Amino acid sequence: MNSYSNRWTRVHALVHQICEKWALLGGLTLMAVVLVNAYSILADIIFTKPFPGDFELTEMGVAIAIFCFLPYCQITASNVSADLFTANASKLAVAVMGTFASVIALVFSLFLLWRMSAGLLDYREYEEITGILSIPIWYAFVPALMSLCLLVAASFMSLIDVLGTRRRA
Repeated sequence: MNSYSNRWTRVHALVHQICEKWALLGGLTLMAVVLVNAYSILADIIFTKPFPGDFELTEMGVAIAIFCFLPYCQITASNVSADLFTANASKLAVAVMGTFASVIALVFSLFLLWRMSAGLLDYREYEEITGILSIPIWYAFVPALMSLCLLVAASFMSLIDVLGTRRRA
């Protein structure tokens, strides 16, 4: 193994590790959302007064969690795939479809990063806030943009992986 491929292996391992930890953070966010909802339901039953703004926190928390899971799904090739097309396909056909899927993932993640950045700037400029808790909506964009940066890196790594696999095939 030459030093070039060794460096790529280390970079890939680092990106994988970061994506894994980021997904775990998304899982903790989702657990926090569940706890807020459970508390709100119990408070409604026991004190007849639910937690105000629980649905606002749920919306933001679930969106953040979903974005946190995207890079991990990409780098571990855990996205939905259609085995119908690949079950009886040759190795070359599978490699070509994998390359196409990786390119699409990279382009789509770059597009999302670009548009979500514009959305963050708009929400900051117009100072839109949630109705009950008065949380600035742009707060949710920050972890989403971090997730999209990781998704770009994960998509690039998966493209490199597929191209490396195709060369060896």
